[in-house]
Amino acid sequence: MSNPLDQSTKDCIAACNDCATECGNCFAHMVGKESKNACPACCIECAAICRLCADAIARNSPFAKQICKLCVDICDWCAKECGAHDMDGCKRCAAACRHCAEACRKMAS
Repeated sequence: MSNPLDQSTKDCIAACNDCATECGNCFAHMVGKESKNACPACCIECAAICRLCADAIARNSPFAKQICKLCVDICDWCAKECGAHDMDGCKRCAAACRHCAEACRKMAS
């Protein structure tokens, strides 16, 4: 039987799940709209890695730290891309990406 998850681990899982949700919402809002950067494509990449990361952390994967490191890189990229837009959905996505990146940095160290 595995040990219960500590609060920082639970917080990281929650941040990853929240980020995946906000990325999905941003993608749905932006799809078909003109964008001068990688939004909304970055949202698909970010949502996918966030879900993988949350699952890896929850199951105590031996690769969780490496996945967290990759999640940080993708979240930072998505935050930059979505943060360049003025739409509320993009702003929420960028904020969730920054929060997730911060939580994953702690898990990766």
